[in-house]
Amino acid sequence: MFQAIVFLPLVGFLIAGLFGRMLGARASELITTGLLFASAFFSWIVFFQVAFGGHDGTVVLFTWMASGDLHVNWAIRVDTLTAVMLILVTTVSSLVHLYSMGYMHEDPSRPRFFAYLSLFTFAMLMLVTSDNLVQLFFGWEGVGLASYLLIGFWYDKPSACAAAMKAFIVNRVGDFGFALGIFAVYLMTGSVAFEQVFAAAPTLMDKNILFLGHEWHAPTVICLLLFIGAMGKSAQLGLHTWLPDAMEGPTPVSALIHAATMVTAGVFMVARLSPLFELSTTALNVVMFVGASTAFFAATVGCVQNDIKRVIAYSTCSQLGYMFTALGAGAYSVGVFHLLTHGFFKALLFLGAGSVIHAMHHEQDMRHMGGLWRKIPFTYVTMLIGGLALTGFPFTAGYFSKDAIIETAFMSHSPISTYAFTLTVGAALLTSFYTWRQMFMTFHGKPHDHHHYEHAHESPLTMLIPLGVLSLGALFAGMILYPYFVGHDVDHFFRESIFMASDNKILEEIHHIPAWAKWSPTVMMALGFVVAYWMYVANPSVPKAIAKQNDVGYRFLLNKWYFDELYDFLFVRPTLWIGKFLWKQGDVRVIDGYGPNGVSARVIDVTNRVVRLQTGYLYHYAFVMLVGVAALITWFMFGGAH
Repeated sequence: MFQAIVFLPLVGFLIAGLFGRMLGARASELITTGLLFASAFFSWIVFFQVAFGGHDGTVVLFTWMASGDLHVNWAIRVDTLTAVMLILVTTVSSLVHLYSMGYMHEDPSRPRFFAYLSLFTFAMLMLVTSDNLVQLFFGWEGVGLASYLLIGFWYDKPSACAAAMKAFIVNRVGDFGFALGIFAVYLMTGSVAFEQVFAAAPTLMDKNILFLGHEWHAPTVICLLLFIGAMGKSAQLGLHTWLPDAMEGPTPVSALIHAATMVTAGVFMVARLSPLFELSTTALNVVMFVGASTAFFAATVGCVQNDIKRVIAYSTCSQLGYMFTALGAGAYSVGVFHLLTHGFFKALLFLGAGSVIHAMHHEQDMRHMGGLWRKIPFTYVTMLIGGLALTGFPFTAGYFSKDAIIETAFMSHSPISTYAFTLTVGAALLTSFYTWRQMFMTFHGKPHDHHHYEHAHESPLTMLIPLGVLSLGALFAGMILYPYFVGHDVDHFFRESIFMASDNKILEEIHHIPAWAKWSPTVMMALGFVVAYWMYVANPSVPKAIAKQNDVGYRFLLNKWYFDELYDFLFVRPTLWIGKFLWKQGDVRVIDGYGPNGVSARVIDVTNRVVRLQTGYLYHYAFVMLVGVAALITWFMFGGAH
């Protein structure tokens, strides 16, 4: 069953990718979608067997690498953490496949699209079931490749190609650090298999490693290098710039990347390697600092975006920051809890946005929408549910998981706990504001584009069914799973899949948080709604007036804190200058410049003269050989003997 879960999407990819044109678009859709639903069905069976039945296991498929002391198996590791990721990845992916059958029905390249979707899912499943760091890196790079293919799916669109390249390159920066971290783990423990690495982890506590010419605390260096990889894959502050541009791909791709697959890989990796991160408080403090900063930064930018998908994209970036804040506090299960609930309500929001875009004939600017709740009521209700969960409305999924993260930030013993708590509470206010701003601009008020509004219609059933299913997860997942991720059943539920040191009592301490701190995110949620209602329903002229009065601040947020411009100045322009210099001075001036017609022309002339020696006559060659033998004998007679 484990093998079927992982390899059924690969079978779908091969069938649709190799034989899609022969089978046709409809057959490719049905085959890939059917295989994904089968994988999701098996994943839920495994989840209940493993999480509640205790049937953990590892299936060794074959020996992948064996060189000296390095032995790497291709194996499927299934424990509670893996089982949680399996149901998230396969459930969301199967629903995205079903949704895409309606959303992409006019695209002539549907077999290729569904093949890429299945490849993406297979790579993520390989990542979450990996038994060692090398196999994890294989899945890690696999989702990077699949994201490149899917973001740039419409390759005749220059902006899509540029966004795909940007995602690929930025992730390579993070992956370089991740690879160095894997090398460091092998150097210090002699293994890349999780069991051996975790067994050797306590011995690293007092060890140093030589890095950049200095001796450093080994666990700290290892964890920080691994976290650099997580920053790229999960779009944390500094390596986040690719995530909003990924919206250039089809909307189902956005839902898959942002909810269940690529961006969650970094969070999963840190949780999986919790035995290593528990050895370094410095690394955990860095994780918390970056996570809280990302949560606040992305929320500020989301408040001024006008593209409906970009608002949700920055929301994803912000929510990932929340997850890393929990991981940095040592509350690994809480971070994974929010990863799971976020997967449901964020996929719901993206697919709901896709339904809006479908109704508005591919219009994505919210300023051209308005009043759509009358035209697409089902989509409106489902997006309302997703928005409530995102803002942390009481008893929705986000209320249980996001509020628990804020509580861990407050109760953490980290020196930056106050910083993290302040920024995450501030981000909760901003999250509520931009979520309700999106809802009001899209579904309420007067229509701004009457032509599109009059022709707007509800999406087909293949698009609405996934919205309904995800709505259930956005409403009830937090309520049902809270005891197992945050409550008193955490140790039994996760067993050995997540490690917390004996002095890590954060999950006990958050149940003793002061009332004012516990209810602060709920207060911020309500305040954000009030402000958004005032600005976009009660008095719609206020936003323009505020933007005009604070032009510098508005442009600062609208230009995403100028990160792209900064990177363009620091990296892109110098690289282009170096390339242009080598072209002008090296190629044009040196290679083509010297001599009557350049060095290359002289080389050709010499070559032509040498070719003339090849006459084709045997006696000419025999004569040259005789001269050579005579010269060789002469050299040995008069000089070679000495």
